[in-house]
Amino acid sequence: MHQRAYEGQCALAENGHGVVRAPRLTLVALALGTFAIGTGEFGSNGIVQLFASDLGVSLPTATSAITAYAVGVVIGSPAITLLAARVNRRTLLLGLIVLFLAGNALSAIAPNLALLIVARFAAGSVQGAFFGAGAVVAGYVYGPGRGGKAFATVMGGLTVATIVGSPLATAVGQHAGWRAMYWTVVALGVLAGFALVAWLPRSGDLHGGSITGELGGLRRAGVWLMVAVAALGISSIFAVYTFIGPFVTEAAGRDASLIPVALAVFGLGMAAGNQVGGRVADRSVNGGLILGYAATLILLVPIGVAGSNLAVLLPCLFGVGASMMVAIPTVQVRLTGFAPDAPTLMGAVNLAALNLANSLGAIGGALTLDAGWGALSTVWAGFVLTSAGLLLYVVTVGRVRPAPDSSPPRFDNQGSPRWLLESPAGPSTSPPTRTS
Repeated sequence: MHQRAYEGQCALAENGHGVVRAPRLTLVALALGTFAIGTGEFGSNGIVQLFASDLGVSLPTATSAITAYAVGVVIGSPAITLLAARVNRRTLLLGLIVLFLAGNALSAIAPNLALLIVARFAAGSVQGAFFGAGAVVAGYVYGPGRGGKAFATVMGGLTVATIVGSPLATAVGQHAGWRAMYWTVVALGVLAGFALVAWLPRSGDLHGGSITGELGGLRRAGVWLMVAVAALGISSIFAVYTFIGPFVTEAAGRDASLIPVALAVFGLGMAAGNQVGGRVADRSVNGGLILGYAATLILLVPIGVAGSNLAVLLPCLFGVGASMMVAIPTVQVRLTGFAPDAPTLMGAVNLAALNLANSLGAIGGALTLDAGWGALSTVWAGFVLTSAGLLLYVVTVGRVRPAPDSSPPRFDNQGSPRWLLESPAGPSTSPPTRTS
């Protein structure tokens, strides 16, 4: 039995309860799901003006539909995760993609803003739960000690959505109407659904846990520490991403046609960093987060000082996207280490923290703009917030310990999936037999 085969690079993986056929296709199916979800999320931001005009509401009022999606991620996803705690992860993922399709189809036919808000909340409620359950399945496919890589794989679809999915969906909305954008997302969701049905493993080891076990994770101080560290630290990426338009047109004085280029550069950085971040998280959780946050802080400075020069702005946008994505898989590994009996809920909590970071970064940047400090001032708001997150982590990391039973991970007989936690050098377990 070769180690490479054990790590999921084989064509077939077996265990006592079921079979994982074509593990790579399982990962592709999960990434297609997160790609569709990310396209719907980011694509909505590009058509706000369109549905505001069509539904006869002001632009500020129309943004409540965007807010409803974020509320769905923060509140709806953890709620769904808890309610579905006992459900097999395969069944849960398939149910979530159906809810995703329903939410976006309802968005496409919504006759008024009120129904659109309900539809966006429903679609948002899928995101965190899908990422959490998807990370559990990806961790099962990858094998022990690969939790960071597993979460990075699931996140990969989201990063590709920022580069490809969102611009294409927005273009569809601009040329064929905002409803067509949501129908495009539905089509992507259908494709992802077929892939999930075909390629998700039918394994008894992926059965759910318990509501008590999932809720127990929320009682650990380390979980809330990581939520605060993530919400503060990751906010700088949104203090930059949200305001790339003003960076290009106001600070650099360039035509708006360059905004998609800047967004694509930022997205490419995120995709590159995500690939590195998964590997770093599996080797050093402290190093991954500290390195990612520190590198982000360093790269924010030239943007704030000389971002009016595109030769400075574009490379630093790539760097900020990459460095922050190095840190994000570490957050997931840390959360799961603090709550080993609640890996699915921790995935939802991680996505909720990212949405809180989104709000903090956008609000912080807006405050600096309202103060009249210039287009690039939003960078300094992000700098302060990420500095606070890094300081909080450094000061507290040695004082809050992971759960005592977080190693060795396994799927125990109570249905608690723990594959995501084991160190490659940790105690031996009885993993699924992998054959090449």
